[in-house]
Amino acid sequence: MNDMQDLRTKRHVVYSLHLHLVFVTKYRRKVFTEKMYERLHHHFDRVCSDFGCRLVETNGQMDHVHLLVEPLPHTTPSRLVNSLKGVSSRFLRQEFPELEKYYWKGGLWSPSYFIASCGGAPLDIVNKYIENQ
Repeated sequence: MNDMQDLRTKRHVVYSLHLHLVFVTKYRRKVFTEKMYERLHHHFDRVCSDFGCRLVETNGQMDHVHLLVEPLPHTTPSRLVNSLKGVSSRFLRQEFPELEKYYWKGGLWSPSYFIASCGGAPLDIVNKYIENQ
């Protein structure tokens, strides 16, 4: 890390963490509109705040969304994902009743998701650094 501004601090930890998340709609249905993306961003941001995390970016297409989240070191990624998907599904289906024609049994998201850590040095550089210690 070249830039010290990338480092965050808490009482006993200095860290730089970023997660790339991708959620797809159930049955990969193309249902999202621009207004829905605005509301999704709002709900994702609120859940991240509740976890003490920061939503850096969100975007997507009609059948999936990408999120870049800066979690706290003690954040459990699976709990964060479950909350993001559950809260956004519940509120979006309430705000946009037309989604019920696609998802009559409830649930907006596929049960699966993509997650990757990102940022920092490439793994081969980290491996070489550790080998040389």
